[in-house]
Amino acid sequence: MNWSALDLSILGPALVAGLLVLATHVPLGTQVLDRGIVFIDLAIAQIAGLGVIAADALGLPEHGAAVQVAAVVAALLGAGLLTWTERRAPEQQEALIGVMFILAACAGILLLAGNPHGGEHLKELLVGQILWVNTTQLAWLAGVSALLLLALRLGWVARLGRFGFYAAFALAVTASVQLVGVYLVFSSLIIPALGTRMHGGPRRLVAAYGIGAAGYALGLALSALWDLPSGAVIVWTLALCATAYAWALPGRALPA
Repeated sequence: MNWSALDLSILGPALVAGLLVLATHVPLGTQVLDRGIVFIDLAIAQIAGLGVIAADALGLPEHGAAVQVAAVVAALLGAGLLTWTERRAPEQQEALIGVMFILAACAGILLLAGNPHGGEHLKELLVGQILWVNTTQLAWLAGVSALLLLALRLGWVARLGRFGFYAAFALAVTASVQLVGVYLVFSSLIIPALGTRMHGGPRRLVAAYGIGAAGYALGLALSALWDLPSGAVIVWTLALCATAYAWALPGRALPA
């Protein structure tokens, strides 16, 4: 155990990134869980990642504006396709979301097949690089998060119907997937929402934010102390915090 690894100059920005991710992912995650389309985040995150991989394959500068545009365009195209499939085959929507995820994942692998650093790029896409976020990335994430929260609060997303929900989801995921990776995007959306499913309204959001913040803070600290991959540790601490919260409630009454 290395106590000197608890360096706020590294862990502080990473925690801020996690809290910004939670700002949009917690309210969207509760909607995803209530709609029963749990794996949409994995699909959209993978499609956004495919946009990043495609931009890299075309030789565009890494982390540049063109890469961000490619990720957003790919995610919005995925959102448009999901809107169409929900209209045409709503009963098969969850299965179609799974198919989109696996197709995007395999397309990414094919694009990286000839890249000598393909394995490294794929790992970055899955587990992210939360410990190495910079000020520019945090500012970009904060701006997108603020706009999305405003749109949700003012009802702009709801007015656009199905596509509004999928588009908001696509923008939120695109903004976060390059920082925290596909695994943490899924965990940030689903685990806090799952751990607070016995609540409703503002109480559920407050509890979910608390679980998320505790999971990120504890995960970052433990990963630093034990020199373990931060993303993987945070996924586990989010799950443990959600489980502890659910079990600590009086009677542990869960909905049917």
